[in-house]
Amino acid sequence: LVLLPMVLPPVVGGTALLFALGRRGLVGQWLARWFGLTLPFTTAGAVVAAVFVALPFYVIAVEGALESGSDELEQMAGTLGAEPMRVLRRITLPRLLPAMGAGMALAWARALGEFGATITFAGNLPGRTQTLPLATFLALESDTEEALALSLVMLIVSLAVLIPMRDRWLPGRRPER
Repeated sequence: LVLLPMVLPPVVGGTALLFALGRRGLVGQWLARWFGLTLPFTTAGAVVAAVFVALPFYVIAVEGALESGSDELEQMAGTLGAEPMRVLRRITLPRLLPAMGAGMALAWARALGEFGATITFAGNLPGRTQTLPLATFLALESDTEEALALSLVMLIVSLAVLIPMRDRWLPGRRPER
């Protein structure tokens, strides 16, 4: 289920968020009643939509690191008497940090470009829920220079995130230790 947003059309994801977290949604009605929390067409809703579509990228990166590494060190530490939390803190997390960083970068880059789920679930309210992709889309209708400038900003930010991570994905380009 966590990976489903990766293959769903983003508008379908936004619709699912509306039916699940909307004011009369499966969970949304309880959030509103118990906590007074309403997510659709709010800044928090835009964040939820971005996290919804970006989470699979983080999960895949961390899952790959968990599966590729051996758990021998964790097992040895356990047999030597290390408590589980200490094993997690001293062995497992340091081993996963590069994958967690790469997953965060990929997820953030995906969230930065999110359009469909955001416009469906959070709307396009300037100064409130409007994201760079939504502003770019609107600018295409009235001011193509502004649309180009916004696109260049997103391109530069995306490259600034992805270029330092290229060694994690390109075969034979692992940094030396």
